[in-house]
Amino acid sequence: MKLARDNKVDDEIPTSSMADIAFLLIIYFMVTTTFTATRGLDFALPEDDDTPPVVEKEESVLIEIQPGGNIVVDQKPMELSGVLDYLRPKLEVNPKKPVIIRPDPETAYENMIKVLDELRQAKDKGFAEEIRISIPTQREIESFWY
Repeated sequence: MKLARDNKVDDEIPTSSMADIAFLLIIYFMVTTTFTATRGLDFALPEDDDTPPVVEKEESVLIEIQPGGNIVVDQKPMELSGVLDYLRPKLEVNPKKPVIIRPDPETAYENMIKVLDELRQAKDKGFAEEIRISIPTQREIESFWY
């Protein structure tokens, strides 16, 4: 018995994977065009200058409140009523000079409030501007205080 061979050449081109290739090309071009859209940050470099700007160190006023309620301003013991008189000449030179209140962890909370209230009354007592008051947290004191 002889089997018949089909020697006919198929005249169709297999296109079953053409749709997959087309979609892959579309995705490739979509992704690569978004890469060219983001060009990075535009910034201008400063001009070359041989003389750097002079920055003056700003001294702040440190008010320490000790456990017994005693007040020490810039390493000098002081009464609460004398704090504003001490600050007046310093703040006339620079009204934005910072004032740091550093209470001892063992001091009563009311001692810090008394000092804070005294400083907040500065505008009522003839100061040009309100005093810039800063109270560091315990973490800041432990991390940054010398």
